[in-house]
Amino acid sequence: MVLTLAVSFNWDIRQLDVSNAFLHGILDEEVYMTQPKGFEDPTNPQFVCKLHKSIYGLKQAPRAWFHSLSTALLSLGFVSSQVDPSLFTYHRDSTHAFLLVYVDDILVTSNVRSFIDELISNLQLDFAMKDLGQLSYFLGIEATRDSSGLHLRQTRYIIDLLDRVNLIGIRPYRAPCVSGPKVSKFDGDPLLDPSEYRHTVGALQYITLTRPDIAYSVNQLCQHMQAPTTAHWTAAKRVLRYLKNTLDFGLLYKPGSFAINAYCDSDWAGDPDDRRSTCGYGVFDGPNLISWSAKKQPVVSKSSTEAEYRCLALVTAEVYWLRMLLCELEISLDFPPVIWCDNISALALASNPIFHARSKHIEVDYHFVHEKVAHRDIILEHISTSIQPADIFTKGHTADRFCFLRDKLAICDLPTSLRETVSDKDSDLPTSLQETVSDKDNDLSLSQM
Repeated sequence: MVLTLAVSFNWDIRQLDVSNAFLHGILDEEVYMTQPKGFEDPTNPQFVCKLHKSIYGLKQAPRAWFHSLSTALLSLGFVSSQVDPSLFTYHRDSTHAFLLVYVDDILVTSNVRSFIDELISNLQLDFAMKDLGQLSYFLGIEATRDSSGLHLRQTRYIIDLLDRVNLIGIRPYRAPCVSGPKVSKFDGDPLLDPSEYRHTVGALQYITLTRPDIAYSVNQLCQHMQAPTTAHWTAAKRVLRYLKNTLDFGLLYKPGSFAINAYCDSDWAGDPDDRRSTCGYGVFDGPNLISWSAKKQPVVSKSSTEAEYRCLALVTAEVYWLRMLLCELEISLDFPPVIWCDNISALALASNPIFHARSKHIEVDYHFVHEKVAHRDIILEHISTSIQPADIFTKGHTADRFCFLRDKLAICDLPTSLRETVSDKDSDLPTSLQETVSDKDNDLSLSQM
């Protein structure tokens, strides 16, 4: 959300790094440790050391560091978010700033460039902090900004993953999973060593930060972490084949108006093992996808209406949270958020003031959604299944259908003008992968499966 606002307002986004962050924390309780090697007191070997500040390896260290940083930010006029603990906001006179913290990595954006410089100088008085300049590489995510907006991708991370699992030379595919029945836990033979599968799927989970187009496929793979089989490993390799074919794809955040539109969808009893449904949604702020999910529902739904309604309740909660976040950022919406659903019965149930006995088993979800609709906190609208973007989060599709839905999520290839030359970017890569990067169009023609 903060990145989309910065792009829309054309604000600078600076990244900071704190060296030895956990050493800056102040301990609230008494903590003792044995004398460190090389610094023992030979006359009193039984003595222990009392810590005055936190150190790495101490369970209190992360909390102590965050408290020290928070205290410093609050003293400079920032306000801690009640919705997201990692967010700090600054609104004073005509100066506005947002600051995001992830352990020792910090992003800050403001409408006043000199304010960012002054903030960094003040923080450097208390912490060993480095100014890394404009946002370019943050937590494994590559960021490139041009006149069209902010491009977020994980090309290098994907390449490292392909190299780690020795699948550099695999044939690329146009879609991460096949259409049709889902893989069962009984398909295939048990893997002799499931650790590689688990490590790979864990890495794929991280890639979904900028690649929501693989969220459904990765969710399916995660359901078999306990006892993966050869069939599940084949499905995982298909996702890797797709990623190889779309190395430079990622999210594009463009300037636009502030309007929340959410799309939700659900299959019904799609899991072949327990008949639970898969729910998916995507939330847009203007043209930008800012939140998404693909997950299996915790209970079995007795009808498609029930499955869709549970999904409707899930996305309503997410939209309401995002609206509270916008309020803290002092961003007002001209219209209530709109949630688009392709199930007419679920929409009718949400708008019906009469609670039917046959719906009692979803009573909590019913009253939650109905209350938000009645108070005009959200608006529900119908959308045709054929153009429902959230359909990509609930099932497999043909390659053409998948690419159509992916385009609706604003997931696109990095423009050629922003790419480094192949020789500069891929000089350290195996030849087979260099060919894939330099001749991507040819790979596309070979990948119709």
